[in-house]
Amino acid sequence: MLTPDITTLWVVGFLLLCTYLLNSLVFQPILRIIDERATAVRSARELADSAAQKATAAAAEYDQKLNAARGEVYRQMDDMRRQALDKRADLLASTRATVEQELKTATARVQHESTEARAALDRDAATLAGAIVSRVLGRTA
Repeated sequence: MLTPDITTLWVVGFLLLCTYLLNSLVFQPILRIIDERATAVRSARELADSAAQKATAAAAEYDQKLNAARGEVYRQMDDMRRQALDKRADLLASTRATVEQELKTATARVQHESTEARAALDRDAATLAGAIVSRVLGRTA
């Protein structure tokens, strides 16, 4: 039968001591660093996801505000265009009324002058006819 001698006990003790020292001085710090690193990576991923969500929300809000601003600008442009067209229509109507009034005035004036000229021509024609008749007939008036 085998009886363990003291060297076997020393080897077992030394092996247990080495296992304890390696575990506490090497393996535990390495495992703690690995865990901390995994936690930091997880935290960074969560932070990146949160930042991406905030960026997406900010981009959506920017697009919404941009579209609202564009709509407001287009509405203002339409209002200005409508006002300009109304002003143009008013100006055209005013000009048309002025031109029609001036045309009526000018037509009336031309008709009046034409009537006066015809009356003057009729008077002059009668005078000339009398003068021609008196010369042809040899009478003096």
